Amino acid sequence: MKKLYLVLALLLIQANAFTKETPKSHKMVMAYLYSDDLINILQSIPSPIEISALIKETGATYDRAHLSDPKFSKNYTMSHKKALNLGVYGTDLGYVNLYENNQDVINYLDAVKELAGGLNVGQYFDYDLLKKMVASRNNLGELLRITQKNFEKMNTELQGRKQEDVSVLILAGGWLEAMHITTTIYEKTKNPKLREKIGEQKITLQQLLLALAELKDKPNMGALYQDFDQLRLVYGKVNLITTDGKPVISEDSNGEIVINRDNMSKVELTDATLASIGSLVKGIRSKVIK
Repeated sequence: MKKLYLVLALLLIQANAFTKETPKSHKMVMAYLYSDDLINILQSIPSPIEISALIKETGATYDRAHLSDPKFSKNYTMSHKKALNLGVYGTDLGYVNLYENNQDVINYLDAVKELAGGLNVGQYFDYDLLKKMVASRNNLGELLRITQKNFEKMNTELQGRKQEDVSVLILAGGWLEAMHITTTIYEKTKNPKLREKIGEQKITLQQLLLALAELKDKPNMGALYQDFDQLRLVYGKVNLITTDGKPVISEDSNGEIVINRDNMSKVELTDATLASIGSLVKGIRSKVIK
């Protein structure tokens, strides 16, 4: 499973801009959040597995101090806090899964269970099976696949209840935690691949704000939107440059010839901007997990 914390969040679309016109109906908001373009957006968001793999390349060792303490899960009593931190723990779970730290995997599974139960979607997790797989050191890929299916079921349930704000919060919390881990490790390693990954999130942040903007008038959503919008302002100093590459000819599964371009992308950001991004991410996260 590559998108542990993302499969809960099938709710964003790619768009050029959003307006501040009159509020849209619930039906219009739902159509906006669940359009067919979401797959492209989800692919742009760093997964826990992707981030952890990059971190391993830097030589950094596993450090639980980078993660949110799973014991905090019992402290979140309000729905928006539960949803945000379910996203946070989903990302942390992906991180510890890759490092195969069995006891921490169990602890984070328990935290996810706590919050999912509080949001009335805990019935979609087979915790006993997952814990057995962890304890017996079974195939990690299978463990992640099962976890992904659980999250997909949860997201479907949230959509059915018209609780798109919960799904947005889960996605926002997961993305924020992924950014926190990445910027924290970058500060120690100065790894260029992590630097590039951080810069690339300018687009993802814009897309998250599209969803948050649609829901910012709901209780407890406005402050989060403002925090993410402040991060957007800092990201305004990041330049993403795409250069057309050479044509690449391939054959699809139907035998048809497909021509794509091997485009090259480049991220330009200063050390000062990168430091500001990391600082602001940590500040927003501190509000989310407290």
